[in-house]
Amino acid sequence: MNGPNRTDRDYDLVLFGATGFVGALTAEYLAAHAPENLRWAVAGRDEGKLARLRERLPGTRDVDVLRADAGDPVALRALAGRARVVASTVGPYVQHGEDLVAACADAGTDYLDITGEPEFVDLMYVRYDARARETGARLVHACGFDSVPHDLGVYFTVRQLPEGVPLTVDGYVTADAAFSGGTLASALNQAARGRRMLAAARARSRHEPRLTTRRVATPAGLPRFSGEAGAWALPLPTIDPQIVGRSARALERYGPDFRYRHYAAVRRLPVALGAVAAVGTVAAAAQLPPARRWLSDRLKPGDGPNAQKRAKSWFAVRFAGEGGGQRVYTEVAGGDPGYGETAKMLAEAALCLAFDDLPPTAGQVTTAQAMGDALTERLRAAGITFRVTARR
Repeated sequence: MNGPNRTDRDYDLVLFGATGFVGALTAEYLAAHAPENLRWAVAGRDEGKLARLRERLPGTRDVDVLRADAGDPVALRALAGRARVVASTVGPYVQHGEDLVAACADAGTDYLDITGEPEFVDLMYVRYDARARETGARLVHACGFDSVPHDLGVYFTVRQLPEGVPLTVDGYVTADAAFSGGTLASALNQAARGRRMLAAARARSRHEPRLTTRRVATPAGLPRFSGEAGAWALPLPTIDPQIVGRSARALERYGPDFRYRHYAAVRRLPVALGAVAAVGTVAAAAQLPPARRWLSDRLKPGDGPNAQKRAKSWFAVRFAGEGGGQRVYTEVAGGDPGYGETAKMLAEAALCLAFDDLPPTAGQVTTAQAMGDALTERLRAAGITFRVTARR
């Protein structure tokens, strides 16, 4: 079933941050693919830019423009009160995202974003999960490349394996893509906030109910050569395994004892070593404000790869799952991961919350927990591949 009945709201969906790089791609996707009866609006702080965006979208004369600044709680409460679902692309979320989450939790409005910031997700859980449960709001973070292919990919893999037995899944990510100024800003911001990230994680662990009859683990693993992937497997320090772990905690289908490890798959050792060195260098530079400013000036928020580059970009996440004496290999694959496919994932997740028959959930939930099969089928219909590649 859907969430609380909010048919008295003005809009089924409000897209907040619609003039940003991913926001505009999401608006374009909705204009091209949303059902005709969708009541939706684009929102942000610059009404003129929003109006110009609407003008270039096909067939969107009935799309409204709403002005609201990320730092204006009064305007955000008014926005949340008019919508059944709000999708936000305004980051870095730890700086600009909290007031909108608070407004949606209070209003009983479903909320989605594309954050990959663990600190933000943990803080929002501590501060607003309980209120969202009271009002029936579903707060769904990480609805882009972080972490839909990984979360739903593991969910898809688990459903190919026996029930009621210990399960292990390893995920291997490969991609060819560029990134935008907003992504760079978020990454630099996270790298500079290590202590606050750890404090937020500890605060969450104090509030989160503990599993008593089941076990879920998401260890980092060690760099190694993986015969299954045919590549060097480098542990990926992203939010994705945390999201997968939360889905596993929420859903008994993951079995009594579940483990997930998350890797980047790199075929050539020199490239793998170079990637490790590059990540270390950027992380170290982000600790120094002058270096961080210099790096952020290379690519401004709002900038991103052009259509030609995005058209050539791709991703594939391969999973190896085992349990009950069976092994299964699966793959989730698509086009440009950070932008074209992220916009698609966010838009389809928002439409899924607005219109699909879903299990009753509330509070901070994951895509697998809240939307599982329904969102998987939407993404398949939209061109993202979910498939079993082998069984043993």
